[in-house]
Amino acid sequence: MPLTDAACKGARPKDKPYKKADGGGLYLEVAPNGGRYWRLKYRFLGKEKRLACGVYPETSLAEAREKRAVAKKMLAEGIDPSSAKQDRRQLAEINAANTFEAVAREWHERNREKWTPAYAVEILHRLEMDIFPVIGQRPVSDISPLVVLNTLKKIENRGAGEMARRAGQYCGQIFRYAVVTGRAERNPTTDLKGALKPVRHGHFSSIEPEELPEFLGALGRNDARLYPLTRLAIRLMLLTFVRTGELIKATWDEINFEEARWSIPAERMKMRKPHIVPLSRQSLAILSELHAMNGKYQWVFASPTKPLRHMSNNTILKALERLGYKGRMTGHGFRSLAMTTIKEKLKYPHEVVDRQLAHAPRNKVDAAYDRTKYLDDRRKMMQAWANYLDDVGNRGKVIVGKFKKPE
Repeated sequence: MPLTDAACKGARPKDKPYKKADGGGLYLEVAPNGGRYWRLKYRFLGKEKRLACGVYPETSLAEAREKRAVAKKMLAEGIDPSSAKQDRRQLAEINAANTFEAVAREWHERNREKWTPAYAVEILHRLEMDIFPVIGQRPVSDISPLVVLNTLKKIENRGAGEMARRAGQYCGQIFRYAVVTGRAERNPTTDLKGALKPVRHGHFSSIEPEELPEFLGALGRNDARLYPLTRLAIRLMLLTFVRTGELIKATWDEINFEEARWSIPAERMKMRKPHIVPLSRQSLAILSELHAMNGKYQWVFASPTKPLRHMSNNTILKALERLGYKGRMTGHGFRSLAMTTIKEKLKYPHEVVDRQLAHAPRNKVDAAYDRTKYLDDRRKMMQAWANYLDDVGNRGKVIVGKFKKPE
C-alpha cells in the first residue's frame, strides 16, 4: 500500500534500519538514530542502484514522489539519475569556483603588481561596492550583456556616469580574463558600446568669486546639519584646493606640522608626481582639530562609521547639494574657484597658481620646472588665500581657528 503522511510521521526507530515502501521503488528508510531518508531503488543497464531523494520531513511525501517521477522519466530516456545528480553537483562546484567575483578577485590579484597600491585598492573597492552585490555570485559564463548593462545603469542613474564607464572597463577586462582562462566563451561587454550615456568632460561646476561670502555663510550656519568631519573636509578643500581623491585619502604621515606642509606622494597624484601643499595657519588649525578626532587612525578623514577606511568619494558632493549648491558647485570646482579668485583678487601670476594646482606642464619650458619651483611664492600665496577667505567670511567666523600642534 502507498505510504501516507501519517505513516511517515509515525515511523519510529528500531534497533536496525528498516524500510517503509511507497511503491515504484520509492521507500522511506528509518535509521536507528531516528533519521528518515527517502530512497529510490531502480535498475540501470542491468544493475540495481539507489538514489537519495531527501530527508523527511524536510522533503515531504509529495516532494519525494515528484523526484521519483522525474527519475522515472530520465530512465525512460536512457539517463542514469544517480550519474545526472553527480554531474549537477560537480557543475555546481565548478560554477561556485567560477563566479564573477571569484574570477574578478583572481584577475585583480594577478594584475595588482603593475598598479600603484592606491589604484589597486580603488579598483577592488569599486567592484565590492557596485558590481559584486549585483552579479558577483553568478557564474561568469552565464552573464549576459543585458545583465551587465543593468548593473552599470544602476551606477549611472545615481549621477555617477564616469564611475559607470570605469566600472564597465573593469568588467570588460575581467570577462576577457575569464575567456582566456577557459571560464567563459565571450566577453558580453563588447556589445555595450554606446549603451551608456556619453560622459562630458569639461569644466566642473563652480560658484563665482562674488558668491564666496554666501557660500561661507551657509557653511558656517550649517542649516544642512552636516557632520563636523564633512564641514572640516569642505573647509580644508577650500583652503588647499586639492582634488577630492587627494583630500579624502590623506594620511597623517603626509602632514608635517613643524614645516607646515602636506606632501602628497606620486601614486596619489593624477600626474604621478609628488606634490607639496604649503599649509596656512588656518589649514593647520583645521588639521589640528582633525587630529584630535582621527589622530589614532591612518586616515586624516577616517570614515565615522568605518574608521579603517577613508571618507567616501561622494560625501563632499552630497554635502554641497545639501547646502543648496546642487549643480552649482562640486569638489573639483574649488580648484577653478581658487585659480580665478587668486589671479583676479590677489593678483598672483598664473605660473604660481598653476604649480599649486599640480597641472600638467603646458609646454617644454613649463616641464623644465619641478614641483618645488615657486615654493616660497606658493607658501605666501596660500596664506594670502586663507586670509582672504577669512575676510570674506566675516573675519574668521567660518574658517580660522587657533592652531595647536598635536602631541
